[in-house]
Amino acid sequence: MELELTADGSYTLFVPELNEHYHSVKGALTEAQHIFIDMALRHSRVESPHILEIGFGTGLNCLLTALEAQNSHRCISYTGIERYPLSLDVLHRLDYPAIVGNDCADLYYALHSAPWGEPTQITPHFTLQKIEADFTHYTFSPHFDIIYFDAFAPEKQPEMWTQQLFDHLYQVLNPGGILTTYCAKGVVRRMLQSAGFTVERLPGPPGGKREIIRASKP
Repeated sequence: MELELTADGSYTLFVPELNEHYHSVKGALTEAQHIFIDMALRHSRVESPHILEIGFGTGLNCLLTALEAQNSHRCISYTGIERYPLSLDVLHRLDYPAIVGNDCADLYYALHSAPWGEPTQITPHFTLQKIEADFTHYTFSPHFDIIYFDAFAPEKQPEMWTQQLFDHLYQVLNPGGILTTYCAKGVVRRMLQSAGFTVERLPGPPGGKREIIRASKP
């Protein structure tokens, strides 16, 4: 696994075995903020949302969500599922607090040091539950308001992008809930629509992908 600097000054990880990055090389921080915070969390009207992240990865999406909870005073419950947790050494090398700022280093490492498999209150406004498991063989209980779908690309991990899995995500999402993802491929849009979602194509992050997807459950 290799560290790579992206266009906005934040780092991402490159996985040679998959020929794939964890985040966009056009800007890891910019991408995460736009797709998951601006287009999902800030779009939701739920006062105290329950969020599910598919692909906890570097914890960048989780960190930005915890900061948004702190700034907006919304109480957020966050569940992240990850099959291959990253080592503390890799997390220190990424050094996201250096670019995110807001003196968030303690918060970032608290998220990663939280125990797996049990809810942990990280701040007065943010509770985290990390699940170390394979998403393709895991059954969630219905109660989520927002889903961050941040798996590796369909051509790299096709088993993560199937009709059966999107059907399951539709079932665990509350009415009025939303799912966002960076992937706007036609096959993904059609699977989401087949699951029952109303699908929007939205402008992508500045300098990055041309379009992203936001799917809503009626």
